[in-house]
Amino acid sequence: MTYLLQIYTSNTAQDFEALSADERNAITDEYMAIAQTPGILGGHQLQGPETATTVRVQNGSTLTTDGPFAETKEAIGGYYLFQADDLDAAIELAARIPAARLGGAVEVRPVVER
Repeated sequence: MTYLLQIYTSNTAQDFEALSADERNAITDEYMAIAQTPGILGGHQLQGPETATTVRVQNGSTLTTDGPFAETKEAIGGYYLFQADDLDAAIELAARIPAARLGGAVEVRPVVER
C-alpha cells in the first residue's frame, strides 16, 4: 500500500536558524536519510503557507486568494510518499521524521489505489 506522510510543522525558519549548526545539520541529515529509505517514492519540502494561492470556483468563475485556505498554528511543510507492507511500517517511518518530535506532527494517510 502507498501512504502519504504529510509533515506538519509549527516551526518557522527563524526557529530552525536559532538551532546550532550541528543541530541543523543533524536534522537535515535525518531528512536526507529518510529520503533514501527503501519504499520512499518521492517527497518534497514546501515553501511557507504565506506563498500559497487558494483557488475556488463559484458560479463558473475562478476566484483566487493569496495565502493559505485557513489560518492554523501548524502548516504542511512537506511530504513523503511511502510504499509499505502495512500501516505499522508507515508509522515507524513517520516517527523518524524530525518534525514529529520538534513540535509538529506527521499525518499518515493511505493513498487510494486503482
